[in-house]
Amino acid sequence: MSDVAAPAVPTATGSSFYLAMRILPDARRRAMYAVYDFCRAVDDIADGTAPPSERIADIERWRAAIDGLFDGPAPSGLPDLAEAVRRFDLRRADFHAVIDGMMMDAAGSVRAPDWLTLDLYCDRVASAVGRLSVRIFGMRDEPGEALAHHLGRALQLTNILRDIDEDAAIGRLYLPREALAAAGIVSDEPATVAVDPRLSKACADVTERARAHFREAGRIMAGEPRAAVRAPRLMAAAYESILDRMTARGFAAPRRRVGADRLRVLAALLRYGLA
Repeated sequence: MSDVAAPAVPTATGSSFYLAMRILPDARRRAMYAVYDFCRAVDDIADGTAPPSERIADIERWRAAIDGLFDGPAPSGLPDLAEAVRRFDLRRADFHAVIDGMMMDAAGSVRAPDWLTLDLYCDRVASAVGRLSVRIFGMRDEPGEALAHHLGRALQLTNILRDIDEDAAIGRLYLPREALAAAGIVSDEPATVAVDPRLSKACADVTERARAHFREAGRIMAGEPRAAVRAPRLMAAAYESILDRMTARGFAAPRRRVGADRLRVLAALLRYGLA
């Protein structure tokens, strides 16, 4: 197999992710950046403009590269990821789950999915990343797995609500069909759904599920050693503030894109990040 290209160093220095990872000790921070680079690389392929068959083939090369980290030969362009796998005992299955999620995007198979399919998608593209992350953070297995489950889904559902217009522009619609149907929306055409005046009702169900996952994630983090959950607490604070701002703004078109509440993120940083 030919080596995959090494991903670029993270450049989104103002992002919630970058801020949350900056507070980690050096080895854990480097490992998280390596995982982030992997996720960005496969996500960029899935979101690219190449034909689906080419995107799928490129993502499969990443699967082979991940297998090389565990079985050999290790790809020459991924030394930091190889070190993260070794140092923190990261699991092949979680990398594969991320790749499977990107395959769903590359194949165009996620369009007004049912809740079960959407939950699977969220598990693959978000909670699987969480399962890799909690091992790097140093959490115990059982609460770490539970946090990855709930916080991953909370973050991804928030992303889905935030990115309705951006997703519609590339022909994607992640809002679940049950929520759309309950709102009286029968179309699964992304551009049509994005401007439907009944969209707010569909988004309310997704919002409540995201909030339930945020609450459970908060309960789990409250029972864990402070140092092990500093980064996820910052991520939760940033994304929950985005959810609150979207709820206050409403979901009727046209929508102004909202970002994290910087004061809330700063407060979380002072409370959890400097301990």
